[in-house]
Parts: sequence; structure tokens; C-alpha cells
Amino acid sequence: MRALARGYGESMVSGGKSRRISNLAALALAVLASAPARAGDNDVVPYWASLRGREVNMHVGPGEDYRTTFRYHRENLPMKVLRKMEGWRLVQDPDGSRGWMLARFLKPERGAIVIAPKGQGESLAEMRDGGDGNARLLWRLEPGVTGKLGDCASGWCKFEVDGHSGYVREDALWGTGAP
Repeated sequence: MRALARGYGESMVSGGKSRRISNLAALALAVLASAPARAGDNDVVPYWASLRGREVNMHVGPGEDYRTTFRYHRENLPMKVLRKMEGWRLVQDPDGSRGWMLARFLKPERGAIVIAPKGQGESLAEMRDGGDGNARLLWRLEPGVTGKLGDCASGWCKFEVDGHSGYVREDALWGTGAP
């Protein structure tokens, strides 16, 4: 199982040059911003969503004019959606950082990220072929691995990473349960 780096992307907080956007680029951004939101268009917040693409920006406020604070590089990274404002969503990432993302970069399919189970430091999570500790061990997953989350029952969740699927303990995943 391929383990990804612990970080999710790159911080954009340190100083930067002001951006100049041509009239054509500004028009393209306006057209894209007017596209209907597709991720979690329900009216109830909070809810879970996951990153749609491999490069998604988090902003200080709900608009392209607000400073970009972070750029994520993890498809399926789970996000807790806390608030909705027009085409923007206030989200919280697995580390607790909050910021705004365009709704079109979020998808309603649930994702999860492997975390070290409580009290077990940096230990690996086990992926098994059934939802119990006696099922055959398939893989060991490092903290930071992201994947698609399936149904959870009796403390185990169906989890798929790069075409490999099995069951992982619910307490070893962030993005499960009620948001």
C-alpha cells in the first residue's frame, strides 16, 4: 500500500506577490463561479464532503479575491462542511484548519483519511477482508493515506485505496460518523 506524505498540500500563508488577472481570465472565473454547486447541495450543515480534484485552494473568505491560505493535493481528502454561502463552503480539514472553498471542488462521495488510532502514536492501521479483528489482514496503512469511505458498522468501515478495498477500524479513520 502506497503511503502518502503526512501533509496534504502547501501553505500559502507566507508573503506573496499580488496577482494580476486579465479581463479574459476574470471573465472565465466569473463563468466558473456561476456554475451550480454539486457537492452537498443539501440545506443541512454540517455535512461531509471530499475533495474532487488533486489541487484545491482554501481561502480566508468566500471569494477568489480573498487570500489563498493553503493548496491541497489530495483527491478524496475528507472535509467537514460547516457553512454555505452562495457557491462557497466553509470547511474544516482533518487537522482542524478552517477556510473557504468553491463548492464545485467538493464532491458528496464520502472520503476518509487514515489517522493513528487514539493512544497508539504513529502506528499503522490494518485493512482486513472483513469487518472484525479476526478477519484476514490485507494491508497496513500509514497515517495520511486517503481513500473512498463505504458503510461503517460495528466499529469497522469499508475503505478503498487505489483499487484495494477492505475494512478498517472506524477509530483509525477521520471522516466517519456524524460531522
